[in-house]
Amino acid sequence: MADIHPTAIVHEAAVLADDVSVGPYCIIGDGVRIASGTRLLSNVIIEGETEIGESCTIYPFTSIGLPPQDLKYRGEPTGVRIGDNNIIREYITIHRGSVGGDGLTEIGDDNFLMAYVHIAHDCKIGSRIIMANAATLAGHVRVEDFAVIGGIVAIHQFTRVGAYAMVGGFSGVVQDIPPYTVASGPRVKLYGLNVVGLKRHGFSEETISELKKAYRILFREKLTLKEAMKKVQEELPYTEEIARLIEFINANRRGICRPDRRAPEEP
Repeated sequence: MADIHPTAIVHEAAVLADDVSVGPYCIIGDGVRIASGTRLLSNVIIEGETEIGESCTIYPFTSIGLPPQDLKYRGEPTGVRIGDNNIIREYITIHRGSVGGDGLTEIGDDNFLMAYVHIAHDCKIGSRIIMANAATLAGHVRVEDFAVIGGIVAIHQFTRVGAYAMVGGFSGVVQDIPPYTVASGPRVKLYGLNVVGLKRHGFSEETISELKKAYRILFREKLTLKEAMKKVQEELPYTEEIARLIEFINANRRGICRPDRRAPEEP
């Protein structure tokens, strides 16, 4: 039987694994499902059709599964799905999906979400992502695996952040950030590849070199994006990393973030 503090309120229809720990003053509503090993430290509110995976740690004053901040929402049955081994720190808000999306806000595995993060309705968050304090996602944002989002970052609705990308702190993101890149600024600009991050994740020097070549063609040569994409495909080996970069750019809806022309060239 789950370890439930006497001051906690758990709806009789909520489903908790036997080794879930529910700390003081938590409130768990109808429809919530929490898997093995997850801990709610105290003062956590979880509502709606919310599913939380194994071995997550949820810190005080976090709320998950509350209605979306969407004026069109009329109480439709929507939900939240959170994977395994996530660290969800203090004062985080994760809202359920909306009928304007697919009705589901999703978070993968092994993510580290620092205090005051906001994840709005219908966001799709991958795995092994770091979001620093007060990073804020509007509705329908997608963040791919291994991305890093700095503190006090605001990301516009329907925008995407690619895999292994890094967004510097105190930035405003209004266009898609390509995989493997670094972006920063009040209206973000690209500042080359996330070389430090790629090395930390074990990317080979050869792969990093090919990605640098692709970056130069796409963003530094005086070509249209269509021309640059064609040149990358013709001149560079079509590796998994190059394919991911091309596919990401082809799928953009809000435009692709471009470099600050005053920034130095990639070495």
